[in-house]
Parts: sequence; structure tokens; C-alpha cells
Amino acid sequence: MVALDATRFSFVSTLSTNFPSKSVNRTTKPPSLSVSCSKSSSTDSNGDDSKRLSKQSSWETKDSEGNDYLYRLGKEADNMNIAVGARSGIIDDLFAGNFLGRDSDIVFDYRQKVTRSFEYLQGDYYIAPLFMDKVVCHIVKNYIAHLLNIKVPLILGIWGGKGQGKSFQTELIFQAMGIEPVIMSAGELESERAGEPGKLIRERYRTASQVVQNQGKMSCLMINDIDAGLGRFGNTQMTVNNQIVVGTLMNLSDNPTRVSIGQDWRESDVTNRIPIIFTGNDLSTIYAPLIRDGRMEKFFWQPNLEDIVNIVHRTYEKDGISRNEVISIVNTFPNQALDFYGALRSRTYDRSISKWIDDIGGVENLGRKLLKLKKDEKLPVFTPPEQTVEALFESGYSLLREQQLIMETKLSKEYMKNIDD
Repeated sequence: MVALDATRFSFVSTLSTNFPSKSVNRTTKPPSLSVSCSKSSSTDSNGDDSKRLSKQSSWETKDSEGNDYLYRLGKEADNMNIAVGARSGIIDDLFAGNFLGRDSDIVFDYRQKVTRSFEYLQGDYYIAPLFMDKVVCHIVKNYIAHLLNIKVPLILGIWGGKGQGKSFQTELIFQAMGIEPVIMSAGELESERAGEPGKLIRERYRTASQVVQNQGKMSCLMINDIDAGLGRFGNTQMTVNNQIVVGTLMNLSDNPTRVSIGQDWRESDVTNRIPIIFTGNDLSTIYAPLIRDGRMEKFFWQPNLEDIVNIVHRTYEKDGISRNEVISIVNTFPNQALDFYGALRSRTYDRSISKWIDDIGGVENLGRKLLKLKKDEKLPVFTPPEQTVEALFESGYSLLREQQLIMETKLSKEYMKNIDD
């Protein structure tokens, strides 16, 4: 049954009468009569509207392509709305009870914690005085920058040879000062999505600012191995993300209290000034305007003999190695990075580990013993080796032979290349 719209019928009839066709001979073509049908004002019981929960329901709202909210939300590749439906005041407020707090996702806050604590740094470690003075002075200057009548660089770039303990010494200073920093790696400065690393830096910077504001703790942003992510080596490709990261860091240096992550600017949105610390091996590979003196203060770290002896002695002290014995080890293997002396102690474990493998049944049974133990079955107890000066010397000569072999191989390749050229 089709209902006729009387109003539309009379309007169309009037149009056909008062505005006749331009044809002169009306008898050749009878006047046309248009009849239109309209939908009944009362919706059928099987209509779509009867199935809607509410005309204001966000779950059933259609976008321009006819897809509802849930379809679009699930189709997003990188869905940032992870709290939709779980946080109070967003959706389904009725079911967000107080028995788990206002947020029904109980681990949400813990997933968002990106700051670093140093509970694993147990023991007495040595911090080089020159290193500590430089880092502490940079942090303090940035926290009292509003009281100083000088230009304070926001960034401190610590650079030097490989394995000299730049990151570890900095973490020891953080622990000593009670700082809860946000630490990033150069591996986070690249992404398949343009702009993502730059946004991540701004988010981490604001997170460090929230530590200061909400927890009353000092904080800073630290990026390890910055030259590995932003440096130019040979024929490496410059990406859009490299440019955005450099631009973001330059903007942070120039405007350390106004940091946006995409929201509208507000006059009250003022971020605490947070010092930034870089570590790297060669800062000359980074975009020059970023490392200029007004934005970055450079600190070249090369421990002297006294620093090396003190750091290594603190490492070996728990093994009963005296300071004089440490001096003899350092003098026997001069011009080595700090990680070399740490590798000596690690290599002394090799023989004990080989014996432990034989005790659990040999290499043939490693998979079953390590991964498929029975319920009541236990692995044999591993007994750490007793550290002696002789064992450390033996490990040192072994590492030295490997270094010489690598050097000889490298020289041989360069010689053959020169001959070919």
C-alpha cells in the first residue's frame, strides 16, 4: 500500500498548469502530470530505526562511508584509543565501578610508565668526579635557568670512544641524585610512519615534565647513541623522520616550556623545563645547527688511568682482587676501553659453564634440560669460578689475540683492495 503525498501532488499539478511547455502546438503533446510517492511518516515495525538503541548512541553512528564507530575503530592499524570503553566518563560510564578504581583497566597506568628506576644497580660503584660534575651542573643549571641571567643549553652531548661507560656512569649519577629519568634509544628514532619518532620524543619529554609536576621528583630525558639514529655515515639515507626528529629537538631547545603533541595550544599549557642528555661516539655526524653551542653543550669523555683503575677495582673488589693487582692488569693491557676489563671477568666463566653443561648431560640434552624439565626435576647448581689474577690474565691474552687477528684481517683486506685498484 503506497501513501500519496497530497501536498506534493497539488504543487506539481500547479506547476504544470501555470508554467506550460514552450512548445507552440499543445495539441501535439498532452500536458504531463507528475505523481510522486513519499514514505509513510509511521515507520514499519521491521525498519532500521526500531533496532537503534538511541538516536544519540555513538556505537551506531555512521561515518561518511556508512561504517559505524566500532568498524572504524577496529580497522585502525595503530589504534591509540586503547582506553575506549574502559575509562570512566568516556563510554559505558554505568559499568565503570569503584571496586577497581575509576579506571576499569587495572594495568593501564602501569603500561604507561616509561620512566626508569635503578633497583638493579646494587653495590658500590665508582663515579668519575669530572663526569659527575659535568652532568650534575648541566641538570641543576636547567632547573634554575629562570634564575640565571645567561643562556642555558637544554642538551648535554656526552661523546667519546666505545665502551667507556658513558651511559652507565650517567645512570649511576641519576641513582645518586634520586632522578627518575625517561631513557630512549636511537632505535626509536625511526618508524615506517612519518612523524612518529618526533611525536614520541615530545611525548617522552612531557612525561618527564609530569614526573616533576605530579611526583615531585627530578627527571630528565636521555637518548643513548644519538649518532647511530641521526648521524650521517657514508652513503646512508636521510629520511623524513630524521628531519622531523632534528627539528623537534631544535624546537625543544628553543622553546623548552611549550611542547605540543597535537592538541590545541592553551595559554595554561606550560611544560616544565626538562634537561636532555645525549650519548654518542661521534657528534660531528649530526646536523650542525642542532649541536651548536646555544642548544647543546658538548662533553668529551675519556677516562684517565686513575679513573680506569678505580672503576675496575670497584668491579673486581667483591672477587677479592686487590687494587695493586688491578693496576698490574691495567698496565699489562693498556689503551683498552673499560668494557675490555669487564669482558675479562665474563670470560673466566666460560670454563665453568662448559663443565656445567657436561654435568647436565652434554650438548645433546641441552634443549630438554633447559626448556622441558619435569615437575620435580631441577638443574644442577652452577658454581661460579673463583676469580684469580692468573685467570684474568689468561682471559686478557685471549681477548688480545682476537683483537690482533681482527686487525690483521682488516689490514689484509685493505691491502688487497689497494692492489685491485
